[in-house]
Amino acid sequence: MEARGVLLALLCVLAGARAQDARPKFAECPVDLFFVLDTSESVALRQNPPNFYIDQIKEFTKRFIDELRDMRHPCDRYLTWNSGALHYSDEIILVRELTDISTGRQLLKDDIDTIKYIGKGTHTDCAIKRGLAELLIGGSHYHENKYIVVVTDGHPITGYKEPCGGVQEAANEARQHGVKVFAVAISPDQEDTRLSVIATDHNYRQNFTAADESRSTKMGTITTIIDMITNETKDVCCSFDCNAPGGPKGPDGDLGSKGETGRPGMPGEKGDVGDVGSVGDPGPVGYHGMKGDRGGRGGKGERGHKGYKGDKGQRGMDGIDGRKGEAGFAGVPGCKGSPGSDGQQGEPGPKGDAGLYGQKGAKGDPGKDGGPGRPGNFGPLGPKGDRGPRGANGDKGERGDDGETGPDGPPGENGQGGEKGEQGSRGNRGPRGDAGEPGPRGEQGREGSSGPNGDPGERGRAGSVGYRGDEGPPGAEGAKGPRGIKGAPGDRGQMGERGVDGVQGNGTVGCHGFQGYPGPRGDPGEPGGRGTPGPKGDDGEPGEPGSDNDLPGDPGPKGAKGHRGPEGRPGPPGPPGPPGTDECEILDIIMKLCSCCECKCGPLDLAFIVDSSESIGASNFALAKDFIITVIDRLMKDQQVKFGFNESRVGVVQYSGSKAQEAVQLGDPNIQTLTDLKQAVRDLRWLAEATYTGEALQFSLNNMISNLKHENRVVLVLTDGRSDISRDKVPLNTLCGKGILVGGLGVKDYSGRIPNQEQLDDIVCTSDPKPGFPIVLENFAGLLNDTFLQDLTGRICQDKKCPDYKCPIVFSEDTDIVMMMDSSASVGQKNFETSKTFVNRLAERFLTAERRGRVSVRVAAGQYSRTSKMEQELTGNLTLLSERVKEAGFQNDGTDVMEAMSFAIQRFQGRGDSAGNRRKKLVLFSDGRSQGVTEALLEKRVQQVANAQVELFVISVGSQVSEVNLRTLVSRGRRDDVTYAQRHLFRVPDYPSLLHGVFHQTVSRRVSLP
Repeated sequence: MEARGVLLALLCVLAGARAQDARPKFAECPVDLFFVLDTSESVALRQNPPNFYIDQIKEFTKRFIDELRDMRHPCDRYLTWNSGALHYSDEIILVRELTDISTGRQLLKDDIDTIKYIGKGTHTDCAIKRGLAELLIGGSHYHENKYIVVVTDGHPITGYKEPCGGVQEAANEARQHGVKVFAVAISPDQEDTRLSVIATDHNYRQNFTAADESRSTKMGTITTIIDMITNETKDVCCSFDCNAPGGPKGPDGDLGSKGETGRPGMPGEKGDVGDVGSVGDPGPVGYHGMKGDRGGRGGKGERGHKGYKGDKGQRGMDGIDGRKGEAGFAGVPGCKGSPGSDGQQGEPGPKGDAGLYGQKGAKGDPGKDGGPGRPGNFGPLGPKGDRGPRGANGDKGERGDDGETGPDGPPGENGQGGEKGEQGSRGNRGPRGDAGEPGPRGEQGREGSSGPNGDPGERGRAGSVGYRGDEGPPGAEGAKGPRGIKGAPGDRGQMGERGVDGVQGNGTVGCHGFQGYPGPRGDPGEPGGRGTPGPKGDDGEPGEPGSDNDLPGDPGPKGAKGHRGPEGRPGPPGPPGPPGTDECEILDIIMKLCSCCECKCGPLDLAFIVDSSESIGASNFALAKDFIITVIDRLMKDQQVKFGFNESRVGVVQYSGSKAQEAVQLGDPNIQTLTDLKQAVRDLRWLAEATYTGEALQFSLNNMISNLKHENRVVLVLTDGRSDISRDKVPLNTLCGKGILVGGLGVKDYSGRIPNQEQLDDIVCTSDPKPGFPIVLENFAGLLNDTFLQDLTGRICQDKKCPDYKCPIVFSEDTDIVMMMDSSASVGQKNFETSKTFVNRLAERFLTAERRGRVSVRVAAGQYSRTSKMEQELTGNLTLLSERVKEAGFQNDGTDVMEAMSFAIQRFQGRGDSAGNRRKKLVLFSDGRSQGVTEALLEKRVQQVANAQVELFVISVGSQVSEVNLRTLVSRGRRDDVTYAQRHLFRVPDYPSLLHGVFHQTVSRRVSLP
């Protein structure tokens, strides 16, 4: 009986196998499913080991492939699967093209096992388009049954180079082809916004997950996606019409029309490196520089000479007020504008979603011949064509430029003599000549007799014209006739031949001509300006004597200064003057006047090595560039570092993956000034690839650090501390043992992961005799924190070169010194930190000073605001005091100087030193301003300090001070003791000046004096 049951089961299995083999091909409804897997740096290096998430992605994909089973629809259609995969970073690697799962399931899984992460940038848009191409080229003819599953974390967010148009464009292209895209996340820290953009429908996102920190199986995601695909393809598969057996082949159809232009092809492979580009245009003008330090106060100049009193000026004439203008006419209303032109036709919208399928229709008529197929691939390049016919003649050219001037021609023939010109006008009459001398009187002739008159004779012929007689004497001048109208000038005659030179004349200078008659009166001229005052008139005649007046007159003007009188007798000796400046004050003056007396940081050579990998992010990389520029500015301002060709040098290297380094440094051909360098840093582009820190250190050493010549060399390495040491074989301690101070700045990345401390220690060479310094920051914004920058510039300049100028101090009596810092809100956090540094310098001077005999010195430090607090009681331990002062916190409250003074008195009395055998000194930071203080209360409190035998010194900072209260504080209750007040009051213009020069030596010297 049992054997019969086993036999029956075998028969059923064989029958099912035969049925599957006999299943007709048209009954199958294939679905094309393609996997796009992200193996970039943001996924691979998210957690150690690097394959933590990569292995989960591969397991997810293989389990997904195992669940792709054939399924029978109610319409007797069978759902089958074709699947393929690729993985990508900034390059795309095809794992396997579309393969029939029924025959190639294991082959596809084996190929997925061979995936090794690329670990560079993230080009998700290119990967989606490549998967889309694989579906369209090698998939089935069911365009509605094509799906892509994209497994990624969605990074990077913004500012990243997307060479294929971006994920939005890739998703839109998939919609146009009817391809559905699922977005599956790699959690945590996935970028959900970009995942939603990748998915072609909101139902294709649904919080799908492929990998997480728990390594849990993602069967829920796999089952949901398969069920959605099965339900969506049911209508497509069940709309199949039974096809009758085909008839004989019909005649060939007519030649089809030209097909539509094909869609843009997929991006080509990465091209070779292009030629070196031409030099770019000059960059924009740099930012305005930081405001310089305030210069020292100039000395008082000599008093100028007393000027002379000027004359009183003339009173000017009042001008005439202008008339108010008339109101203008209202404008004419404008014409109605013409109607605007029609707008351009909008672009066609995207292809709509497929509608619901209707009921199965009746058998249709035989279909027409199919349309033209899709355009094929481009054919090979055709042979070179024949030479074309000669082109038409060109247009006539433009007129050429004028040629040079030719040589002079031969001289022309002489012209004919010109016609005789018109007779000139009669000249003016010359002056009357002198009267001649009377001639001799002639003899009187005899009178003859008169003869008879004769008959008239015949008229004779007219004689020939005689010669012109001699010119007679000039007649009397006639009356002046009216002036005639000026005639038109005649034509110019031709030039006659040159006449023969005449005999040299022997004339004499003629007499002056007759002065012409006066012309007519001209038009009146414009009124002249106001003339200058005329000369002083003559003194008038003395007046009559007035009547007697016994009243005294007004005092006369002050007379001139008299001559210096003889020296008087020496007066009595005056009181002793204030003590002169001691050697410490003289040294302070020298330090202020001599710039070479300051402690100098430079010259030094500084190099920045900045991580530009994908895990940094675009916004953080922008902050890193701002940090570089800020550090350079702070070194110039606070540490007086001068950057230049012959001064300190600076350079920047950004790095990412293998062979992905870029260096800019002062001295490059296009970087001649510090402004050029800053602009070059701003122009650096985020590389967004893998993290090869060791290779970057070696590149910096070969291309930049080895060229630095100064003894003091500092390198700052800015990174998130996650180098890909499994593929980058260059060790991280490349810079060790070369006399370089290396600072490692480790910053948490965008997902909050702390830097790898072991890698930071290797970078900064902790085993070197001169080890570097590692610093870990919470985020990149902390790079621009003022306190951090102040600490960093101090570490960079820890090897300052300072002149050895010291004025020694000596204690000859037991002394207790209490220093009270102002911690009120008006001071500020930054200035309070400066006060702590200054107090530590004073404490070092006091506790290391020379002591005569068995003298002991103790120092205490405290702070006050609205309340007072003692950071360290009186002690002789300098190390303990310095640590407590560094740990002091800023109170940021009101100001109560009265409370601070009472608190300090109690500190002295609390030590049991009321017998007065120890000198007590109080150093108080104050600007004289306090809440609720009056002059009477302040005088009373100052008197209490003096009665307690406490010597009070006041350090005043800034110009916003209360002079009255400051004089009261240092008066010791004696307003007239100016010398004492001057000795106990110290003034500086600002808090940074506390640390300049030898000011701390000056303060400590005065405090130490008995």
